[in-house]
Amino acid sequence: MDPLRRGYLSALSANVLWGVFPLYFHALRPAGAVEVLAHRIVWSLVSVGLLLAVLRRWRRLFELLRNGRLVAGISVAAVFIAVNWGVYIFAVNTDRVVEASLGYFISPLFVILLGVLALRERLRVAQWVALGIGTVAVLVLSADYGRLPWIAVTLAGSFGCYSLIKKRLGLPAAEGLLLESGVLTLPALAYLVWLSVRGDSTFGTVSAVHTLMLAGSGLLTAVPLLLFAEAANRVPLSGLGMMQYLTPTLQLIIGVLLFSEPMPPMRLAGFAIVWCALALFTWDAFRQGRAKRDRVATVAATRVGVSE
Repeated sequence: MDPLRRGYLSALSANVLWGVFPLYFHALRPAGAVEVLAHRIVWSLVSVGLLLAVLRRWRRLFELLRNGRLVAGISVAAVFIAVNWGVYIFAVNTDRVVEASLGYFISPLFVILLGVLALRERLRVAQWVALGIGTVAVLVLSADYGRLPWIAVTLAGSFGCYSLIKKRLGLPAAEGLLLESGVLTLPALAYLVWLSVRGDSTFGTVSAVHTLMLAGSGLLTAVPLLLFAEAANRVPLSGLGMMQYLTPTLQLIIGVLLFSEPMPPMRLAGFAIVWCALALFTWDAFRQGRAKRDRVATVAATRVGVSE
């Protein structure tokens, strides 16, 4: 298969899997959000550990562990991704999938803001306008909900901070997920033991299917991440950026059509404003990418002309 086509197929598969996560976590009731999160952490460690054992990539892992600065960064990243996973599972368990989808729609805008605040990046006019439109959307949705949409803001903020740290660390996908899960495993195991002692654990007590699905949450976490890592090495950034909107779109559809969550006119207007901001953001990214390619082509042509 053509490498580019394989990359797009991997990106599509990853985003579809992320998009249908609500169906999986919704089926894990009556397990609470924290119990599901704890199982997801523990079984992610098991799944990725087995994968690295098969690929014989333990040496690289031990090299990473000898870097104290890297371990500290991984620990901070692990906290942010745990918050993201936990809030997302809570949103699904409390029938707030639509608000969760909003969080992933506004995530790219939050990443832009982080670039300004943390990396001192300078924004283009279109990016400032997109940020302004996104802010208006959050205000409109806050008026609709009667409160700040904290689930959406927390998801966008935690994933944005996680992405920033991961970008600075530059870790391979599998090794990074294993180390992050390792940081969180002891607290997760302690919570699961405490639940079991209290007699409140649903693992092994509800049904065989429920138990297998709790254990399968680790594999469900690892597979799309590894698919996305492969896609990132093959697909242009603009293509990845466009496909990332598939995830919250599927979540929104599931929330409204399958879980019958309300979508009043004002909420729909807020989402429409978000989509306008994303459209402007995407257009600007494409325009800049095309301009950069044109400059590279011009320089290459000039060099060929000089050499002749």
